[in-house]
Amino acid sequence: MTRIIFRNTFLTGLLVLVLCAGLFLFVQHSQALDEAYAALRQEAVYAEHGLAFSGPEYLMTLDGINRITWISEAGEVLCDTALPLPRPNQRAYPEVASALEKGEGKGIRLSEAEGVNTLYYALRRDDGTVLRLSRPFSAVQNALTAVRPVLLILVLALAMAAALSLWVARRIVRLVNALDLDDPEASPYPELTPLTDRLREQQTAIHSQIAELNRQQKSLSALTDSMGEGMLLVDSRGVILSANFSALRLLGCQTGEELHQHLTGQLKKNLQEALEGKRVSALFEKEGQSWEMIASPVYTPRQLSGAVILIMDVTEREQREQLRREFSANVSHELKTPLTSISGFAELMAQGIVPEDKVKEFASDIYRESQRMITLVDDIIKLSRLDENGLQMQWEQVDLMDLCADVKDSLKSVADARGVSVSLSGSRASVRGVWQLLSEMVYNLCDNAIKYNRPGGSVEMRVEQEENAVCLRVTDTGIGIPYAHQKRVFERFYRVDKSHSKEIGGTGLGLSIVKHGAQFHGAQLTLESQVGEGTTVTLRFPPSQQ
Repeated sequence: MTRIIFRNTFLTGLLVLVLCAGLFLFVQHSQALDEAYAALRQEAVYAEHGLAFSGPEYLMTLDGINRITWISEAGEVLCDTALPLPRPNQRAYPEVASALEKGEGKGIRLSEAEGVNTLYYALRRDDGTVLRLSRPFSAVQNALTAVRPVLLILVLALAMAAALSLWVARRIVRLVNALDLDDPEASPYPELTPLTDRLREQQTAIHSQIAELNRQQKSLSALTDSMGEGMLLVDSRGVILSANFSALRLLGCQTGEELHQHLTGQLKKNLQEALEGKRVSALFEKEGQSWEMIASPVYTPRQLSGAVILIMDVTEREQREQLRREFSANVSHELKTPLTSISGFAELMAQGIVPEDKVKEFASDIYRESQRMITLVDDIIKLSRLDENGLQMQWEQVDLMDLCADVKDSLKSVADARGVSVSLSGSRASVRGVWQLLSEMVYNLCDNAIKYNRPGGSVEMRVEQEENAVCLRVTDTGIGIPYAHQKRVFERFYRVDKSHSKEIGGTGLGLSIVKHGAQFHGAQLTLESQVGEGTTVTLRFPPSQQ
């Protein structure tokens, strides 16, 4: 800025000095020219008087820088103090023609005889002849040498103007630099007042815009950080511009700088395709987790400016899909076995090759297999309703002691047939829930405890009111569950001993119904078991369910 102000100020001073010098030289030149013409006119008058009294010889006696030519009215040269006669006719020259017409004439032109620019003055005499005086134009130019000191003064003035311009420029810049842009105050110089006023207005506008941007940034950050999905914003060069908290968590990063190291393999390939203008969706696994990535290009009005990457943890979805596939396969398998048996028995009976004494046995087998199918279908329907929260049942306060007593009575015959004793202990406690579903849960727990028990064993149901929960425990002295199977026994159709389960008529869905029923009631389900010593299953209903 100092350079610009200095340059403009100096150029202004230079222009003024040049114009002044030009005007001065013009005035001096005009004055010198007028003085030269006046001198020539005065000398012409003197020469005319001398010529009148002494004749042409007088002209030849004059010795000076001026050349004198006496010309007749017809234009013939009668006398020339510088050149010998004869001379060409002079009537056509402008100064001679003007003198013959107006009485005098003057002008500057190139002398044909001497070959230099010459200053001419012509005066008409009373007898009609013309006296013309001339001197080289260089004599007038030499008179301008007197202005050289003035030109030196102009050069010195120019130097002073340069120094003053530099000082003024620095002073102005210093005043401008001294302004506090964060809080501009009124300047002591009125010329800077519009600048400070504009700065204050812009400062207010900037603060308002920054506040609005901060508000929008906080809103966007709160929105993106609360998302369960990871979101990355990438520019056209593949540089990550922004990443929310979920993206860092899903990719196992602590900071945004680490994300570049994780954009490898499938992620990097999909990102590159998005930066080429394609919308890409891919599913990949890492460390036992299933992720779905959707990469979409981002366009400005004229070009591709980057991409947005959305990363979703779909582990649970994939696991559910896997369970659904396994469930479908298990249902098909479980239904195929009794249907095959029923079909085989029915075919033999239809062909009449079953002896009369075996018909009742075959009918009993068909009935048993059909009942197994009905039980299996009922359990599947119950699980489906639990999955979809489709149980439209009335919630009420359920006394667990009464419920367990009813279950004990309904399983008495089964327990007696297997030589297993069933007991109920504890204190009265109630929970809020669906009686039918709670009864089904307790029934399945006790039914499994009886079926997988040993002859002479026992099953104990105990209800307790704990500090923050109502607790129901079902303990048996049965065969127990190996540790490797304990995490999977609540899965659908999972059996520790498949042959034994089919022998006792189990569907493999009882404990799965217990698990989903616990989730439906918000209860905590735990299992403790030792092989050969027995199993304890505990249901804890939270206070909100009491």
